[in-house]
Amino acid sequence: MQVIAEIAPLRDQILQWRREGQRIAFVPTMGHLHDGHLTLVRKARENADVVVVSIFVNPMQFDKNDDLVAYPRTLEEDTAKLHAEAIDVLFTPSADVMYPQGMDNHVSIEVPSLSNILEGASRPGHFKGVATVVSKLFNIVQPDVALFGEKDFQQLAVINKMVADLALPIAIVPVPTVREMDGLAMSSRNSRLTVDERQRAPVLAKTLRWISSQMRGGRNDYSELVLDGNDQLRAAGLEPDEIFIRDAHSLQPVTEQTSKAVILASVKLGQVRLIDNLMVELTVAQTEECSEE
Repeated sequence: MQVIAEIAPLRDQILQWRREGQRIAFVPTMGHLHDGHLTLVRKARENADVVVVSIFVNPMQFDKNDDLVAYPRTLEEDTAKLHAEAIDVLFTPSADVMYPQGMDNHVSIEVPSLSNILEGASRPGHFKGVATVVSKLFNIVQPDVALFGEKDFQQLAVINKMVADLALPIAIVPVPTVREMDGLAMSSRNSRLTVDERQRAPVLAKTLRWISSQMRGGRNDYSELVLDGNDQLRAAGLEPDEIFIRDAHSLQPVTEQTSKAVILASVKLGQVRLIDNLMVELTVAQTEECSEE
């Protein structure tokens, strides 16, 4: 496994693989790797001859500097995990490499129809930062395929639309959310939970499953379902941030044409903000007279 921190030598290596006709898979991460990330890496190996992983804590996508400072950085441990997975290259650029003239002077990319709704409404600039850094990483690595987890559902939607709109020749492969045995979605932020908070955290996934079961049972009073879900979260000591029930394809409110919905939720637990989602197949009856607001 090569570890490369600069753009030029990585491009030289990519060019060599291209000349050899190698298919390249890419997994962009911010490090502090867990089994969810490693699942993406293993899926990447199934899709290509060469696997490139990046670790870069992107300051452009943090709307609060405290969150940027607190984000776990475990490069030595991450490198060991990726070495064990036998990836081909670990790309570890610094902020100076990615933004040599500073973020304020850097070209930015925004996906207007998806960046400022839902999660984007409460985290201004977050998805612009995501789209910008992913676009730049795509231009550096030039992969044939890139893999992203479905846990960050809106992020995946933003990247899919960016790739489509910019006609990038990259196949985006979504990978289902990887969960702990108790249902908690794996996240780098989970390590910041206290013992007590960690015991309560699975209630988020449990609440999503309950809302899903209610929808499958025929309920389409979505605004009431959201209120009921918030009550369950508060009862367990979690502070609800947002719960949305949306069309899984457009992220717009559910309509009579919606065949698959997604429940998107975020909560605050101590100093940590957790997100999760769950998709639900809908029948025609469930989309009639539906409402969320």
